[in-house]
Amino acid sequence: MGNLGLGEAATYGRKKKKDRHAHHVVEPTGSSAAFNGLPQDSGPPTSYLNAPNSGGQFLNAQPVTPLASQFPSSATTPFNPLHQLPAGDLNPVPSPGFSANIGASAQGRVDPDQLPSVPLSRDALAQYYLKNIYPTFEHHVPPPASVSFVAYDQGNSSPKFTRLTMNNIPATAEALKDTGLPLGLLLQPLAPQQPGELEIPVLDFGDIGPPRCHRCRAYINPFMVFRSGGNKFVCNMCNYPNDVPPEYFCATTPQGARLDREQRPELMRGTVEFLVPKEYWSKEPVGLRWLFLIDVGQEAFNKGFLEAFCQGIIAALYGEDTTGENGEVKHSIPEGSKVGFVTFDRDIHFYNVNPALDQAQMLIMPDIEDPFVPLSDGLFVDAYEAKSNITNLLNSLPTLFSEIKNPEPALLPTLNSALAALEQTGGKIICSLAALPTWGPGRLFLRDDGKSHGGDAEKKLFNTEHPGWRKVAEKMVAAGVGVDFFLAAPGGGYLDIATIGHVSATSGGETFYYPNFVHPRDIEKLAQELVHTVRRETGYQALMKVRCSNGLQVTAYHGNFVQHTFGADIEFGVVDADKAIGVMFNHDGKLDSKLDAHFQSALLYTTASGQRRVRCSNVIASVSDVARDCWKFMDQDAIYNLIAKESATKMLTHSLQEIRGALSEKTVDILAGYRKKFSNAGHEAGQLVLPETLKEFSIYILGLIKSRAFKAGHEPTDRRVHDMRMIKSMGALELSLYLYPRFIPIHNLAPEDGFPNADGHLQMPPSIRTSFSRVEEGGVYLVDNGQQCFLWLHAQTSPNLLEDLFGEGKDSLKGLDPYSSSLPILQTHLNAQVRNILEYLKTMRGSKALTIQLARQGLDGAEFEFARLLIEDRNNEAQSYVDWLVHLHRLVQLENTGQRKKDDSGDNSIASNFSGLRPSMW
Repeated sequence: MGNLGLGEAATYGRKKKKDRHAHHVVEPTGSSAAFNGLPQDSGPPTSYLNAPNSGGQFLNAQPVTPLASQFPSSATTPFNPLHQLPAGDLNPVPSPGFSANIGASAQGRVDPDQLPSVPLSRDALAQYYLKNIYPTFEHHVPPPASVSFVAYDQGNSSPKFTRLTMNNIPATAEALKDTGLPLGLLLQPLAPQQPGELEIPVLDFGDIGPPRCHRCRAYINPFMVFRSGGNKFVCNMCNYPNDVPPEYFCATTPQGARLDREQRPELMRGTVEFLVPKEYWSKEPVGLRWLFLIDVGQEAFNKGFLEAFCQGIIAALYGEDTTGENGEVKHSIPEGSKVGFVTFDRDIHFYNVNPALDQAQMLIMPDIEDPFVPLSDGLFVDAYEAKSNITNLLNSLPTLFSEIKNPEPALLPTLNSALAALEQTGGKIICSLAALPTWGPGRLFLRDDGKSHGGDAEKKLFNTEHPGWRKVAEKMVAAGVGVDFFLAAPGGGYLDIATIGHVSATSGGETFYYPNFVHPRDIEKLAQELVHTVRRETGYQALMKVRCSNGLQVTAYHGNFVQHTFGADIEFGVVDADKAIGVMFNHDGKLDSKLDAHFQSALLYTTASGQRRVRCSNVIASVSDVARDCWKFMDQDAIYNLIAKESATKMLTHSLQEIRGALSEKTVDILAGYRKKFSNAGHEAGQLVLPETLKEFSIYILGLIKSRAFKAGHEPTDRRVHDMRMIKSMGALELSLYLYPRFIPIHNLAPEDGFPNADGHLQMPPSIRTSFSRVEEGGVYLVDNGQQCFLWLHAQTSPNLLEDLFGEGKDSLKGLDPYSSSLPILQTHLNAQVRNILEYLKTMRGSKALTIQLARQGLDGAEFEFARLLIEDRNNEAQSYVDWLVHLHRLVQLENTGQRKKDDSGDNSIASNFSGLRPSMW
């Protein structure tokens, strides 16, 4: 909660003596806070929060569902995030991070230090989770997405796979509407796990397949209840009593728990995988086929992109093969996978890399009007059996095409022939491109002349109407094929990512975009991203279905996929560890507050090693008749992620100005509704009251409004569309950093920063607020938004510091290489500290590689990008953080006094069409 006294226009500067009345009050009656800071240690820990008796096993000391005896025993002594409170006391102790009330001075100036701080809340919890695990059933508010934590799966799926926007759900649609918040689930089904977490169990039920509910087809999970001595199981989704198959029967205890429960992972763990029998197959599963399409045109050769891409493929396939304990080599791609190579300019060239041949053979396909695959054997080979042929081919390609240099690539015919090669098996295409494909069928034109800024003309540029490209995308999904594009724009030129990227977005792939590819600087980033693409967990021919309890229904899915009709399964050509989707729900009846709400996602896919599996994630939330109780269990990361995904979906149908307005309206409605209906009385009129669990929500929404996808002003459509599609598929961690970057000063590191502490954990320096007002003269700063990482150096940086960081002789900013992408390995303390910090940051991100780009004050153009990432300042055609909160506060006051005017354009207005963004009173 916060208090923002506003008298005059919000300005701030050095505090004068008469400002001493600035207050920082924490009112014990003012907080509806869940734990959001360092844990409180006093009081004996208990399994459940002491909260009023509002039903559901999360909130009560006495669980009321018969399922209680079936829950797994706790991993460690559970931690209670709140002080022990007497029954009926709704006011948990505020966290020591940022308290409920934010003070303003007597002159109406807002002290920026009193505003909720993302870096403080991240760092405080990061320290706690270094020493403690996250038990998924005993804790009900997940850690922030950007914090590293080890989850212990107790039957409720880990927040790495599933995040509910509210872990305590209002029982009625009216109560949900009063909160103004979306009810939804953020799913990242193949999310990577951390060392220390249990592997996902893979279960084989033979030809009968996993036990499922006969009515709603939900898979067996820890929350199903066994009755009649073990002969029946009651579905936790639809309450239908099913007969237990004879081969799955086991007797139960008098309390209703199966005797073999602890030996059955599907009854103990929230996320499991089932091997499935033939009726779940669409085609015979085989190891993943990787097909590399390499642009060998003039632009790719001249920019050095061709050579960099070939070296990146070699690094991805053979770079870090490790040797196991018994001396066997662990390969980077799974056994059973095969690779193939095709190059293209105006023609298409296939390569036979059969290991029986002395060297690879090239077959040219000149007929691009109706291309076919000219060889049946030798296109796809085992990468390790044909290693010498493949490495020789990739090393020789730049030389081979150095004389030809066709300027115009023919991309669509190449994609069609690649699809023909993979149609029988499914697979993954990795394609490079360095120029607008202006040759052959499906050739593209310069649609964006830079003049269509805003309005319907710009909206058309965000999508493609080209029938050839839309058709190939649909065919790929049907065949279980997906594409990842690596696009290097020549000098930041136009590539029509709206059309080309449509194929990767529809098929579940990804677009890696280098808007100004520079040969020496960006080689490392390209290579690392290729390595990551090939080595991350990848599945193909995927279908997904989400089920929920009676009383709730799925209303929408948001992400990059195909859904042919509403209610149908969503389909992916490929799905990988970095992809997330949002699922929205609403009430279609009243929920029973004595029971819990259950959600289950099931992803049917073929693994890279050729097994057909279902990955099943189960998550549970309590139900409350009192909507006020729900505010303690909000997941801020899931809420802004779903709002962002829905906003990105709306970009094709609404103007950017309408979307920014809807985001602003939504924030006001949430805060005004909270102030009016849920906060305790006793706040002064001049206070902005923020829910404790959503303290930083406003700055994340401001970050979204400032993002490339939604910002006002001119922005190339390629950049907008790329970021829009990226937001639709981003997981919680990646979006958290994208909206509020890490900002780390490295000129004043403590001697122990960047080295392991006594527990063996790397000690990270504290982050600071992303504002230029925090920058010190002579300072050096890292800013990382998960996509790019800049090393900003002040013009007065000490020569000694530069030599410590970059080596002898590098004692001035002008002496540094602007195209360097990493730090040299030196024996200095500072150099080792910063390299260790960068290595840690590499482990905490999504799909984009971390390489540094220098931004020297007054010298590099990258300084503009650096300034863009300082979200709390006034930039990106939007307000500063202080001005934004002042703006929100005024609108909240007007709303709650009934004086706020809205652009009432009826039901067609954008906000009324956003389920996640729908203002409560429209």
